[in-house]
Amino acid sequence: MARKKGRDIHGWLIVDKPAGMGSTEVVSRLRRVLDAKKAGHAGTLDPDATGLLAVAFGEATKTVPFVEEALKAYDFTVAWGAETGTDDASGEVLARSHARPERGAIEAALDQFRGDIMQVPPAVSAVKVGGARAYDLARAGEVVELAARPLHVAELTLLEAEGDTARLRMVCGKGGYVRAIARDLGRELGCLGHVAGLRRVWSGPFTLDAAVTPEMLERGDAAELEALIQPLESALAGLPQMRATEAGAVRIRNGNPGEVLDHTDYGAQVWASRGGRPLCVGRYFGGTVQPERVFNL
Repeated sequence: MARKKGRDIHGWLIVDKPAGMGSTEVVSRLRRVLDAKKAGHAGTLDPDATGLLAVAFGEATKTVPFVEEALKAYDFTVAWGAETGTDDASGEVLARSHARPERGAIEAALDQFRGDIMQVPPAVSAVKVGGARAYDLARAGEVVELAARPLHVAELTLLEAEGDTARLRMVCGKGGYVRAIARDLGRELGCLGHVAGLRRVWSGPFTLDAAVTPEMLERGDAAELEALIQPLESALAGLPQMRATEAGAVRIRNGNPGEVLDHTDYGAQVWASRGGRPLCVGRYFGGTVQPERVFNL
């Protein structure tokens, strides 16, 4: 999201999002407080969810896909005994069950939700159906039928199980819905279920160690927030860094292949720099980098 006026701020702010705020609302507040010209976020969190929201400013918005595509970790609580229209506690209860699963049954059921699976997103989600968001259609009273989509679940672990609830951790790739896991797990166990609490604990290279706290977000102190901005290249931690020659840097800035001093696998995706300053994300081809996204810094 960009505007004509404002400051050219480039980098990432990691926010510990409080419950009750939408992801877009967090971005808007930070952009306003910092008077930033351009800002966006990597990976939406539901308003009731808490935890890590990665907010990009300026040229860092060009690196958003690298965070969105990375693995993310969620801690969440499933409440057994009811399925809701939103697959979380905010929705209308659609069905109830008096059954409650034993710990061993939960453990046994988790295996089918690990690895490469197919997942049907919640009806109230940001998935587009005929150009409209599923949540807008659902709230308008339309019956939303969403197709199953592939999802990679690298880890799904039962942390606690007691009575009416269970607490789990999931590490997954892009496009995963924790609410759908809770719904499908409840159905598999024959007891029904929905998410009663959700917290994202890390996302790609980012953790909550140096995050903007809910109290900082509420105070809105520009100097305090700006001191926590991480450099643009923080999002590129998983890519090799290629140092450009002086002449190579000039060519890369103009969108042309430029000579670099480092070497890696032919065709590998990399990021190039000059004097530690990011130039682009691109592909390495035998001593040169072909830019794909050039940073105007």
